[in-house]
Amino acid sequence: MSIDSSPLPGERVSSYDVTGRQGSDYYAVFADIPDADRAAWERAQAYVDEVAPQMADAWDRAEYPLTAARRMGEMDLVVDGVEHPALTRLSPLAAGLVNMEVSRGDGSLGTILAVQGGLALRTLALFGSPAQQEKWLTALADASVLGSFALTEPDHGSDSVSLETVARRDGDAWVISGTKKWIGNGASGGITFVWARVDDESADEHGAVRCFLVEQDTPGYTGTVIRGKASLRAIHQAHIRLDDVRVPLDAVLPGTHSFKDASVVLYATRSGVAWSALGHATACYEAALAYATQRVQFGKPLAKFQMVQERLTHMLEDLTAMQLYCRRMADLETAGALRPTQASLAKFHNTRAARRIASTARDLLGGNGILLENGVMQHLADIEAIHTYEGTESVQALLLGRDITGMSAFA
Repeated sequence: MSIDSSPLPGERVSSYDVTGRQGSDYYAVFADIPDADRAAWERAQAYVDEVAPQMADAWDRAEYPLTAARRMGEMDLVVDGVEHPALTRLSPLAAGLVNMEVSRGDGSLGTILAVQGGLALRTLALFGSPAQQEKWLTALADASVLGSFALTEPDHGSDSVSLETVARRDGDAWVISGTKKWIGNGASGGITFVWARVDDESADEHGAVRCFLVEQDTPGYTGTVIRGKASLRAIHQAHIRLDDVRVPLDAVLPGTHSFKDASVVLYATRSGVAWSALGHATACYEAALAYATQRVQFGKPLAKFQMVQERLTHMLEDLTAMQLYCRRMADLETAGALRPTQASLAKFHNTRAARRIASTARDLLGGNGILLENGVMQHLADIEAIHTYEGTESVQALLLGRDITGMSAFA
């Protein structure tokens, strides 16, 4: 809290200190984590503190600070628990804590991590050839090359299984044609993993969905930054045109043969979204708690009002549930027992709970809640994006409904 040194009537307090960490963990969910996992978490905290001023300015200006993205890789925070001999191994818990902390600092940073590590790096590690991995894996992990995952199309979001981008054989090359939208890092000058349907009636794999590694400077590839976003403003998503893009035959990732392979990557990132939502919610809850103790109205701190204490309790209720979901999910993944629909339930619950916490925090801060310097409004806006991506609320509900009833309600 900043007290005006020579205040005029009506403004004794000029600003509030509400963005600092408070370590909220009412059930001690993270009190017993292993030292190696805590070290990764602390490294993420140091990274966030280092780039925070840069990110605040970038979000305000809707600019993508590539230096901050690359710094994440330099600090070995991009690997996202992806398993490969060439990568630093983070346990599911460590990867989740890193995701949580990075998102607590800035939602755009959380999405950079999700795209670079959760989607691009994981796709290459799971499905790439030895030659592809030798050339690109370390470069993606240290973020010296930015990567993107191009599945969503302008006409196909939740029904991405119906993708229309096609790839056909032409002599010693594949020729890819189609469009993609909302592709993080898709206009960053790096590489893009393009999911396309094979269009060759004479081939056994006609109609199969495969993934292709495309360098973004390839002729016919055009990535245009999507402007006018009110959410995740410090990372650029692209609208991509693939106009007869020719890539060599070995550009296909040999481990990809159907849409189910894309789903494997998406299932893994859903747990990351649940952790990201927890980071956003933690920032909002702690901002509201700090503000309630500093803001004085009617002669006493807001925290002394019954209504405010009730709101804080409801927020803590949601936050603690989110922490328990994430810790249990990490434990299940460590044991090799996490099912995709369990990740879906965590994503479904946590993004909904994060929205409630952010909305309550914004309201509790009153007019000060819309100031970017207090963090809450930015988190509230960014939560709207993570609530949608990696599977909307409705899609998660249908996946879960099919699992618990044994009957599909997908159209």
